[in-house]
Amino acid sequence: MTNAPRPMSEDIRYRQRRYLISMGIRTGCFVAAILSAVAGAPLVVVLLFVVGAIFLPYISVVFANGGREPQARTKLEGPESADRAHRNRISGHRPEIGS
Repeated sequence: MTNAPRPMSEDIRYRQRRYLISMGIRTGCFVAAILSAVAGAPLVVVLLFVVGAIFLPYISVVFANGGREPQARTKLEGPESADRAHRNRISGHRPEIGS
């Protein structure tokens, strides 16, 4: 067991898969909007599909470009942890910057 984050390639693959699934749903909404409009479905149903086809690309891109998921930080132990915590508190630098 390790605290290492998952590899970048795995993270990218996960985000690409999520984006492609969302774009597939968007395409389905677009086709369903056309077919339901031609078939004479209620306007509310057609508008629901159109709204899905319009807004899903934006939502998909935001989630795909969101970057890596934040990892839980492990608690420091030992004498250097107290010293590091004290230095970070005094300097005002965040621990992830490497202060």
